[in-house]
Amino acid sequence: MTVLDDVAAPGAATAAAIATDDRYAAHNYAPLPVVAASADGAWITDVEGRRYLDCLAAYSAVNFGHRHPAVIVAAHAQLDAVTLVSRAFHSDRLGPFCRALAELCGKDAVLPMNSGAEAVESGLKVARKWGTDVKGVPAGEGNVVVAHGNFHGRTTTIISFSDDDTARRGFGPYTPGFRAVPFGDADALAAAIDERTVAVLLEPIQGEAGIIVPPDDFLPRVRRICTDRNVLFIADEIQSGLARTGRTFACDHWDVRPDVYLLGKALGGGVLPLSAVVADWDVLGVLHPGEHGSTFGGNPLAAAIGSTVVAMLATGEFQDRATRLGERLHARLRTLIGHGVLAVRGRGLWAGVDVDPRLGSGKEVSLRLAAHGVLVKDTHGSTLRFAPPLVITADEIDWAVDQFAAVLGELTQANVSARKSSVAS
Repeated sequence: MTVLDDVAAPGAATAAAIATDDRYAAHNYAPLPVVAASADGAWITDVEGRRYLDCLAAYSAVNFGHRHPAVIVAAHAQLDAVTLVSRAFHSDRLGPFCRALAELCGKDAVLPMNSGAEAVESGLKVARKWGTDVKGVPAGEGNVVVAHGNFHGRTTTIISFSDDDTARRGFGPYTPGFRAVPFGDADALAAAIDERTVAVLLEPIQGEAGIIVPPDDFLPRVRRICTDRNVLFIADEIQSGLARTGRTFACDHWDVRPDVYLLGKALGGGVLPLSAVVADWDVLGVLHPGEHGSTFGGNPLAAAIGSTVVAMLATGEFQDRATRLGERLHARLRTLIGHGVLAVRGRGLWAGVDVDPRLGSGKEVSLRLAAHGVLVKDTHGSTLRFAPPLVITADEIDWAVDQFAAVLGELTQANVSARKSSVAS
């Protein structure tokens, strides 16, 4: 039995759990056949008792590791007090959270929401309202410039400007008002802006596209273009922000400050959904009571956890870990170039790895890695993403890359054997 066969034939407990999922949960995901039962730090234990090194971290939602003690203490304490009152009332946790996050971002105010997609939708609403109320764009005529290869979520509005045919197909009609340009091309971006453009929405580093880092002059030029043309620069830092790349925000690598930050994932400490739109009052001040809201947005439990996350980020510990350990991760991965790996990209503890497609698809590599005890996720053909929790150790990074090298060796050998068999026949 091969390693891949072993993954494809899970134990009884795993098979039963997956069968229940398949029967009752909508099939909008195609997960690896691993059923998590518990987790701690950078490790997940499945229902069979097998342990896996988590090198995905829920797409950055688990930046601080599974069940970080400080986050869990804050959550337990708030559970014993009050969890939800809706925004129909004030809570003693909302103001302190918003103040702390605004100060971390160097902005005036925070619009708290829940999921990352909600933050993006909210940011777009704010930009359109700003365009009408402040810039003077006729109502309903504002446009937003985005990048090809973007991933901002899967709501109807967001997929309207996505290149991902799987996310788009069959879900029209689509929301108008968006113009896409090549990521990293500041000249094309400038040419797409007209007098009715209200915002430019970008991921500073594109995540789902394969951890694509733009040219060093791109974001500084975008900042200058937006300032000169009176257009809001919205940075979607939902995956790239909150220490993932070695800085608090990915934009910090280029000393760029957007007009609007979109945050989520890690903001909830790996415990619950929490997202935010963060900007100055001349932007967020366009919202008035009744124009936007969320029953759960800014709830006391989320705010207590978010305040804890902001306090953890303020120490700089996690930014430093992502920088130091990220250098190790990238250095180790680059040794595999020419040995089954074509390219390695990224910043901090965030790497996109292009595997030679002749060895197999990204899904097949992910399955084999799971059999070796390492969890990653493929994206776009043969590209893998490595994004472990920032609490991972140097030894764990080395072990994960060693397992990856072993998988590449298995695939190379299988490829050679297949060619010999073909020639013999």
